[in-house]
Amino acid sequence: MKLLIAIVNNEDSAVVASALTKEKFTVTKLSTTGGFLMVGNTTFLIGTDDNRVDLAKSIIQKHCMTRKHTVNTSESLGRGFDDGALASEVTVGGAMVFVLGVEESEKY
Repeated sequence: MKLLIAIVNNEDSAVVASALTKEKFTVTKLSTTGGFLMVGNTTFLIGTDDNRVDLAKSIIQKHCMTRKHTVNTSESLGRGFDDGALASEVTVGGAMVFVLGVEESEKY
C-alpha cells in the first residue's frame, strides 16, 4: 500500500478531486499555503494499492496546469509598483507528488 501526498494549485484542485474520486480513489483534501508566492494550494492525501499509484499520478498530471504569473520584485518595494521593468514572470501551478510506503493501515 502507498500514500500519495499531492500538492496542487487551488485552481486545479476541484477537477483533480473529481477525477480521482471518479476512479474510486479515497481522497482527503487539506487547504495549505506555500511555494514561492506563498499562495493557497491544496494538499491531497491518497491511500491506494501499489498497482494504482501510476493511475493516480497520471490523473494528477493530466489535470494540473502550469501558469505564468507576473510579480513585482523585492527591489520595487517602497518605491511603488508602477515601474513595469521591475516585474518578473514566474511559473506557478503544476503539482508535486510524494509517494510513501505504508506499513500498516486500518479503517474503522
